[in-house]
Amino acid sequence: MPTSAGHRLTPKGRATRERIVAAAAALMFDRGVAGTSTEDVRAAAGVSSSQLYHYFENKQQLVRAVIAHQTEAVLAAQEPLLSRLDSLPALQAWRDLIVDLQRQRHCVGGCPIGSLASELADADPEARQDLAAGFARWGSAIRDGLAAMRDRGELREEADPERLALATLTALQGGLLMTQTSRSTAPLEAALDMSLDAIRVMAPQH
Repeated sequence: MPTSAGHRLTPKGRATRERIVAAAAALMFDRGVAGTSTEDVRAAAGVSSSQLYHYFENKQQLVRAVIAHQTEAVLAAQEPLLSRLDSLPALQAWRDLIVDLQRQRHCVGGCPIGSLASELADADPEARQDLAAGFARWGSAIRDGLAAMRDRGELREEADPERLALATLTALQGGLLMTQTSRSTAPLEAALDMSLDAIRVMAPQH
């Protein structure tokens, strides 16, 4: 992994960089990007200014690293279920996991990727592209599972895995926002249940 100057990192350097990114991610999740300064990050990570700017030339570069970090964290939190969304029971288990994660967080914070998107999508074109790529990875995992179901005949031939996955991820994001606002998982549960019902409707009728 190169630094901002393009030099490959030593294990110690990689650990320092990861500590900076993790500190920045936590602060930006709590305070937002605008409410987090590089000085805040430096203090939280326990590094000097020269260390911080050795790895990141500016705040924008740090923000893009945070997007990558949060994308990996969000997807990893849903594994191994996310890699095997190829049956209705698997989709139901994934739905239950998402809801349970919000309960554990007391419905605070919403989606780490979605929160960044709401703040950056219109302000930073490069960040928007990174966020879109993160959402695309998430949606692709859902789509791949649905495509496998259709290939096995568990969904009708006219089922569109791409569209169903997009609708499911969109419902998930809206549900997370409403859950964050209401401090209740009811909106998220309703959104995901409606999405799964739409998938069930595409099962062959015997």
